[in-house]
Amino acid sequence: MSARTTALTIRPTPSPSVGAAAAGADQRIDPRRLVAFLAMMFGMFMAILDIQIVSASLTEIQAGLAASSDEINWVQTAYLVAEVVAIPLSGYLSRALGTRALFAISAAGFTAASFMCGLTTSINEMIVWRAIQGFIGGGMIPTVFATAYTIFPKSKQNVVTPLIGLVATLAPTIGPTVGGYLTDAFSWHWLFFINVVPGIAVTLATLALVDFDKPNLKLLEHFDWVGLLSMAGFLGAAEYVLEEGPRNDWLQDGTIALMAAVSAGSAVVFFARVFTARAPIVDLTAFTNRNFALGSLFSFILGIGLYGLTYLYPLYLGAIRGYDALMIGETMFVSGVAMFLTAPIAGRLAGKIDPRYLLMAGFFLFAVGTWQMTWLTRDWDFYELLWPQIFRGIGMMLSIVPITNVALGTLPPERVKNASGLFNLMRNLGGAVGLAALNTVLDDRIDLHIARLHEAVTWSRGAAVETLANMTARFQSFGSDAQTMAIKQLTAFVHQQATVMAFADVFLMLTVVYVVLAAAGIVMKRPAPVGAGAGGH
Repeated sequence: MSARTTALTIRPTPSPSVGAAAAGADQRIDPRRLVAFLAMMFGMFMAILDIQIVSASLTEIQAGLAASSDEINWVQTAYLVAEVVAIPLSGYLSRALGTRALFAISAAGFTAASFMCGLTTSINEMIVWRAIQGFIGGGMIPTVFATAYTIFPKSKQNVVTPLIGLVATLAPTIGPTVGGYLTDAFSWHWLFFINVVPGIAVTLATLALVDFDKPNLKLLEHFDWVGLLSMAGFLGAAEYVLEEGPRNDWLQDGTIALMAAVSAGSAVVFFARVFTARAPIVDLTAFTNRNFALGSLFSFILGIGLYGLTYLYPLYLGAIRGYDALMIGETMFVSGVAMFLTAPIAGRLAGKIDPRYLLMAGFFLFAVGTWQMTWLTRDWDFYELLWPQIFRGIGMMLSIVPITNVALGTLPPERVKNASGLFNLMRNLGGAVGLAALNTVLDDRIDLHIARLHEAVTWSRGAAVETLANMTARFQSFGSDAQTMAIKQLTAFVHQQATVMAFADVFLMLTVVYVVLAAAGIVMKRPAPVGAGAGGH
C-alpha cells in the first residue's frame, strides 16, 4: 500500500518540547499506526480506570464475598502491589518481546483476569485474580507512553501527549462515577465484566496493527532473576507498607514492620544488581538526564494530587455528606469534564509557551482549587465543590503535558522504553506515598481537633449547654433517656466537626506543597525547539 493512500496529514504544530528523535522531512502520521496507538491507549485507560472503579464499590464487593473489613482492603492492595512491580519491568520486556507481543499479552491477560474476578465467590480467589490482573495489565501503561515518543514525529507530540495525559488523569478521576453507575444499575460483578469485550478488541487490534519494532529475544538469555525478585520485594513490600501503614499504626504492627524490613533489604540487593548485572532489569541511568530526573520528581508530586484528591473528595462526601457511590461519582464528574475540555487547549499551549511556565500555571491552579477547599464545612455540596474541582481538572491537564514532554522528550529513542516505566512508576509511587501521608495527617488532625473541641464543649460554656438543652428537648418523648441520647448526638456532632476541620487542614497542606512546586518549576531547563531529524521508526 502506498504512502499516499496510507498517510493522514495533520497540520504541524510548532513545539518547544524535545521528542525522542528529531522531526524528519516526512511529517505525516500513518493511519494504521494512529489506529493502533488509539487501541493501545484504550487498553491503558482500562488498566488505570480499574483502580478507582473498584475502590468506589468496595463495600458492595465486601458484602457479596462475605469478607471482613481487613480482607476487603486486599482487593486494592493486591492489584497495586502487583502493578507497581510490573511497571518498571515493562521496559525490559518491551525491548525483549517487542511492543506487539508485550501489549497483546498484557491486554489478553488483563481481560482474562477481569473475567475471573467477576466470577469469584470468595475473597481469597478475588485477591489472587486481582494480583494477576494488576501484574499483567501494568505493562500496558508505560508501553503507551513510550510508543508516543518513538513512533510519531516530534512535531506531532503536542497532539499526542495531551491524549495520553488525558487518559492517565481522566481514568482515575471518573473511576468513582463509572463504578457508582455500574454497581447501582447492575452489580459489582460488572466492575470487572465491563473490561471483557473492550479487552478482546484491544488484544485483536494490537495483534493486527502494531508493528512498531522488532523483539530482541537475546535479552532473555541473560534475564536477571535475582534483580526481578529483589525489585518485587523492594517495591511490593514498600507498596504494602504505604497501603496498610495508616490503618495499622505503621511500624507498631508486626506485619508492617516485617514488610518494611523486607523492602529495605530487597532494596540493597536490587540496587546492587542494577549496577552490576550484565542485563539489569531496570536501567537507572535515565536519571542522569536532568530534565528526566526533574520530570519524574514532578510526576511523583502530580501522583499525590491525582490519587490524593480522588481519594479525599469521595471520603468527605461519604463520611460527612452520607453520599453513596453513585452520588459521589456524579459530584466528581466535574473534574473529568474540565480535564476533557482542557486537553486540546493544553496541547496547543504546549506548542506556543515555555513548558516550564505551563507547568507552573498548572500547579498554581491546582493550589487555587485546594486553597478554596480550606474553607470546607459539613454543608458543602455539589455547587460549593464545583470550582475547586474545575481548577483541579484544568491544573492537572496543564501540568501533565509539559511534565511528560520534558521528562521523556529529552531522551534518545532507545532509552524511552525503559525511562517510561520509571516515569510512570514515580507517578504511582507518588500516589501511594501521598495517600499514606494524607491518611496519617488526617487521622492525627482529627484526634487533635477532637481534643480541642472536647475542651471547648464543657458545662462551663453557655453555648454548649444551650445546644445540649435544645437537643434534649427534641428527645423528650424518650423520657429519662432524652439527655443521654442528646449527649451522644452532641458527641457525634463534635466528631463530625473535627473531621471536617481535619479535611481543611489536609487541603491547606496540599496548597502549600503545590505553591512551592509552582515556584520550583523555574529550575527546569527549557527543552530545545524542534530540530531536524527522523521523528518516527
